[in-house]
Amino acid sequence: MVYRYVALGDSLSEGIGDTPWPDGRAMGWADRLAQKIATHRGEILYANLAVRGKRAEQVLAEQVESALALCPDLVTVTAGVNDILRPGARPDAVVDALDQIVRRLRARHTQVLLVCAPDLGALTFLGSLMSRRVTALNAGITAMVDSYGVYVPTLPAGSVFEDLRAWSPDRLHLSPLGHECLACCAASSLSIPGDQEWAQPPAGQAPKRGIVTEIRWAATYLMPWIGRRIRGVSSGDGRVAKLPELKYLQAR
Repeated sequence: MVYRYVALGDSLSEGIGDTPWPDGRAMGWADRLAQKIATHRGEILYANLAVRGKRAEQVLAEQVESALALCPDLVTVTAGVNDILRPGARPDAVVDALDQIVRRLRARHTQVLLVCAPDLGALTFLGSLMSRRVTALNAGITAMVDSYGVYVPTLPAGSVFEDLRAWSPDRLHLSPLGHECLACCAASSLSIPGDQEWAQPPAGQAPKRGIVTEIRWAATYLMPWIGRRIRGVSSGDGRVAKLPELKYLQAR
C-alpha cells in the first residue's frame, strides 16, 4: 500500500513565505518534506489541510477528522504559535489541545511529528516578552515524545532558525531557506537520508537588527497584525486547505 502523509496546522504548514507553485499556492516545508519522503520511498500520497491563522483548538476541531478520513501513515502538526501570540494566552490550554490532537491520531496508530515554536527573542525585540510562553509550549510538546512516541525535530541553539535570512520580512513566517531547512530537519528526525548540514547558517553576514529596522518592521508588520487582533480578523478567514485530497507524488 502506498504510504500516506497528511500535513495539519497553520500558516507554517500551509507554506506562507516560501516560493509559490506555478498555480500560486505556497510551497512550504511540508510540501518539501513530502517530496523527500516520496524520493526515499519511491512514491507517496500527500494531502495538506493546513490553513493560515488557525489556532490549536481550530486544528483539532476542523482538521483532525478530515485527516483521519484519509487514513494517513504520518501526520505532521504545526500549531500553537498563533495562540501564544494573543493577549492572555494560556500555554497549558494550547498544550491540552495539541495533546488531544496527538491522542486521536495515535489511537489510529498514525505516526505524528510535531514542530516546536521558534525562539522569538532571536527575531524581534518583542520576542523576549513571549519567552516564558514559548518555553512552556515547547516543554509540553517535547513531553509528548515520551507520552505518545511522537517525533519532535530538534532545533539546536544557534541554528539557521535564529538567522533572519531563514525568515520572511514579517519575521512570522519562514523564508524559502527556512522552509527547506525545516523540511531537512523533519526528514532527519524521521531517519530519511538527506542533507545533514541544514542547521548551519548560510555563509556571509546575516542582517543586523537595529533601531531603524525594528521601527520599520513594527510599522509594516506588527501594527497591522495588532489591528487584525483588535478587529477579531484572522488571515485564514474564508480560506480553505490548499490540498484537501491525497495527491500522488513520485521520486524525482
